[in-house]
Amino acid sequence: MVETSKMLIVEVSAIQAVALAAVTYYFGVWLKSKVKVLERFSVPSPVVGGMLVALILSILEGCGVMAVKWDSSLQTLLMLAFFTTIGLVASLKVVKEGGKLLVGFLIVVSVLAVVQNFLGMGLASTMGLNFHYGLLAGSVSMMGGLGTAAAFGPYFEQTYHIAGGTAVAITAATFGMVCALMIGAPFGEWLIKRYHVKTPIKVGEPEPELKIPEDMEAAITSKGHLPTFTGELMKAGTFVVLCMALGTILSSYLGHFITLPAYIGSMIVAAIIRNVGDFSGKWTIEGKGLNAIADVSLVLFVTMAINSLKLHELLHLAIPLVVILAAQTILMILFAWVFIFLLFGKGYDAVMLCVGGIGFSMGATANGLANMQALAEKYGSSPKAWLIVSLVGAFLIDLINALLITWMGTW
Repeated sequence: MVETSKMLIVEVSAIQAVALAAVTYYFGVWLKSKVKVLERFSVPSPVVGGMLVALILSILEGCGVMAVKWDSSLQTLLMLAFFTTIGLVASLKVVKEGGKLLVGFLIVVSVLAVVQNFLGMGLASTMGLNFHYGLLAGSVSMMGGLGTAAAFGPYFEQTYHIAGGTAVAITAATFGMVCALMIGAPFGEWLIKRYHVKTPIKVGEPEPELKIPEDMEAAITSKGHLPTFTGELMKAGTFVVLCMALGTILSSYLGHFITLPAYIGSMIVAAIIRNVGDFSGKWTIEGKGLNAIADVSLVLFVTMAINSLKLHELLHLAIPLVVILAAQTILMILFAWVFIFLLFGKGYDAVMLCVGGIGFSMGATANGLANMQALAEKYGSSPKAWLIVSLVGAFLIDLINALLITWMGTW
């Protein structure tokens, strides 16, 4: 803690930052249980607790009372761990099993990510802002969600000197998640009525739990036996840290040719290891160990990122950000209508792909599945669409989007 003539400077160590993130997360969980509207729109607990912490600290700093200096070294480590787990579930075999519909849907949402970026970049430039702000309010936050926003915000700040980049990205991602839940299911209802879509006669078995399907659970286990969760977790953790270690070497090498986010190397190595195991049969990826690592690392790293936001840096960006986000919402509705619903046959599966796509293309896979669940309870389930949205939204589009953002950021 350092006191200057102007304001108090509080230095938060890496361990203290993790501890505060854990407390903030559970505060968000508690607050969601008390404020029903937060629960209704599935606002993530890290956002609920972290935004309040960030708001208080930003007011104190803006008023010249106190500023906090964060040691983000463990935040970076947790970010690497999370994106490594994304690589470890990137199975080409699973993609192959999804068939042509999955590949077609992946291509369409990849095009959407490009259009989101062009729209954001164009509007930002028109309003006199650095085009990188448009990227941050484009596929970084829309297609990428909180995890990608929390990773690329600091990257854009450091690489392109974009002031308030993290705050812009996380704020946009939060808006997208709430908006997707508000418009997703009602838009699906409109499509069903407008086009007289034939729905399942009976509501059959309920859709699976709002999680990634069983065959996407990603702990790495030895073949032929089911270990205890501790052993499973240890093996998954070993693969994660090995991928991270090898990934840093790859990132260092690639850094001689192009500036990349720190996690790209680890994600690429992890994807290679996953598929070598799939096709050689030497190891399998199944169970819950890697899911646990992914969940914990994501929660802590995103909460740490939100806690350290300097929201006062958003004041001069408020109106441009509102304009860009309103345009992204309109784009999402039109794109889902024309390039998903009409392109994929105007049937019930296409409706479900629409509402699911709206969910993860404006924030999170879980939101897409929640939109689909809402329709399924009324009109019946669509197992094919449920699987495709889960596979594409959970990891396939994250790999493509990360490379796309990195490439477009160099323009």
